[in-house]
Amino acid sequence: MTLEGVAQAPPTPTEGAAAASPAATSSAASPPIAASPAVTSSATAPPIAASPIATSSATASGIAASPAVTSPAAAPPGELEPPRYLGSRRRRPAVSTAVRVAVPLLLVAAWWYGTGSGAISPDVLAGPGAVLGALGELIATGQLGDYLLASARRAGLGVLAGGGIGLLLGVVAGLSALGEELIDPTMQMKRAVPFLALVPLFISWFGVEETFKVVLIAVAAVGPMYAYSYLGVRGVDRKTVEAARGFGLTGPRLVLGVVIPTALPNILMALRICLSVSLTGLIAAEQIGATEGIGYLVTLAQQYYRSDYMVLCVLIYAVLGLLIDLAIRSVERLAMPWRGHVAVR
Repeated sequence: MTLEGVAQAPPTPTEGAAAASPAATSSAASPPIAASPAVTSSATAPPIAASPIATSSATASGIAASPAVTSPAAAPPGELEPPRYLGSRRRRPAVSTAVRVAVPLLLVAAWWYGTGSGAISPDVLAGPGAVLGALGELIATGQLGDYLLASARRAGLGVLAGGGIGLLLGVVAGLSALGEELIDPTMQMKRAVPFLALVPLFISWFGVEETFKVVLIAVAAVGPMYAYSYLGVRGVDRKTVEAARGFGLTGPRLVLGVVIPTALPNILMALRICLSVSLTGLIAAEQIGATEGIGYLVTLAQQYYRSDYMVLCVLIYAVLGLLIDLAIRSVERLAMPWRGHVAVR
């Protein structure tokens, strides 16, 4: 059948299929088509590829050519959304410092305005000018340095003794079931007893000299250190300990090399609380039988009803607490640099 006959008469299904399929054409009648890649067999040619010759043959035969199907892989890729930044964005030091001091400066400004405007009586709360005058007096006489050194020595010795004992007991109770049974009940009873209730008993045992003051601060510091150390040791992954034992670490090497470094976040938190509690114990200890120290200065201010010195002592304790916190934060930043990535900025 000629091409004109196909155009005039509707093709039979067999003829239409033969005309639409390039593979049905004889290779002897049309050698160029047989040599073209478009007439490869349907088993080897991809079903999506459409040959121009096959399209022209289907059009000439009166069969409507279906639109080409586009493969998803062949489609141009869309614009990808940039991934979110998963790292930590640290603020600039100046911005961070400004945020930290904003609230204290607002409190100082409110204090200054309240006392300067007369809304707060000087007998109730001394103004910043009077407090600065008291600070100048202590600096001029040299008593401020002596009092600070005396208080720092007592607090340091007490925290060192109490913190060391609490750390040792917490590690033993955390690692050993027998140690927990022997130590934990006694420590829980000790935590329930306020350390200030032991002041009269300690005075009868140690007198009012330096030993009494150091022991009182140590007793105040041993409780938080034990509790947090015990919690940190119990939180150590068992698989980590077993892996360390597989490498031959046992006894003190295992404790110092694996257990304590893993429990270091809890231990540093305990140290921060111990230093804060030591200031409370320091006030109580230096108000009895002391001739120097910040607590002794509080007693003198109370006896002579000097509100400016009272406020000055409160500010000194506040500054000491801030310095302690900054020191512990610095140790945490050096010992555990990965903890900074957890904070949300």
